Amino acid sequence: MNGRSLVAFTVCVMLSSALPAVAQPLDYPAKPVTVITPAAAGNSPDVAARIIADRLAQIWKQQVLILNRPGAGGLIAAQAASTAERDGYTLYMTQASTYTVLPVMQDKLPFDLDRDFVPIGLVGEQPIAVAVTPSLPVNSLPELMELVRKTPGGMFFAATNRGGQSHLTGELLRAKANLPLTFVHASGAAASINDVSTGRIPIIFEAVAGLAGALQGKMVRPLAIASAQRLPNMPELPTVAEFVPGFESKGWLALMAPAGTPDAIVRKINADLLTALDHPEVKQKFETLGTYIRPLSPADTDAFIKSEQALWWPIVRAVNEKK
Repeated sequence: MNGRSLVAFTVCVMLSSALPAVAQPLDYPAKPVTVITPAAAGNSPDVAARIIADRLAQIWKQQVLILNRPGAGGLIAAQAASTAERDGYTLYMTQASTYTVLPVMQDKLPFDLDRDFVPIGLVGEQPIAVAVTPSLPVNSLPELMELVRKTPGGMFFAATNRGGQSHLTGELLRAKANLPLTFVHASGAAASINDVSTGRIPIIFEAVAGLAGALQGKMVRPLAIASAQRLPNMPELPTVAEFVPGFESKGWLALMAPAGTPDAIVRKINADLLTALDHPEVKQKFETLGTYIRPLSPADTDAFIKSEQALWWPIVRAVNEKK
């Protein structure tokens, strides 16, 4: 073999050995995947995470395990996820408050949400409803706002917890509609609903999922929903924006990965997540939970989160200053 033939042969060998690496399909996942969530076991974000985990497990033919790390406003789960391996086998299902509340309420965090996580995709939104005690003489949001303005000293409203999405929704309506509303803290959604159903507090802001039982039992009267559009399974319920232009408030769930996770894995999980969210059974189960699917790309999820922070951080700062 002459020199020219040897060079050609060597180049061919090098190219042929490189081709399988380029063309080889992504072997992910090759083992079980863990999803860390700040939700306590049994509540609606936890149930939603498990619905997605079950569907992804069927797509991947691998176990998808949910690891609940509730507490400290989402700090515990986020910290655990931020220190995980960057290999795609530990993911993080975040709730809205971790991004919209925690960075404002906590002076120093042991992680950086922008630096330590990359978005995979939005899972769903959980719109907040405005409801009242059945004995209150109002049947619409405009009637309620008029009554609030006419009541000396204004009126009280209940919400799940201070700084949570339901509380912030009440504060946003107070600011946008210039209403004399005052927040009353309760130990949880059940306590808030009891306060309103018995008439101790006249108004409640709460996620549709949290109010499901109370709505079915007519313990509270819904007046409006803070979603961008009317809900498909509650079309008779108007949006707050129909009376207060531009108003929107919802909790949300997003699937994240530790920063440094290979882009190819992030893209594959996003594609499989979109497939899972498009499944009719998933849609039906989510709707029962008061969770509404909004599939987004990683880039669009990142833009969505930043827009939510721009909306809520000023509200959270104002609430924090009143403590």
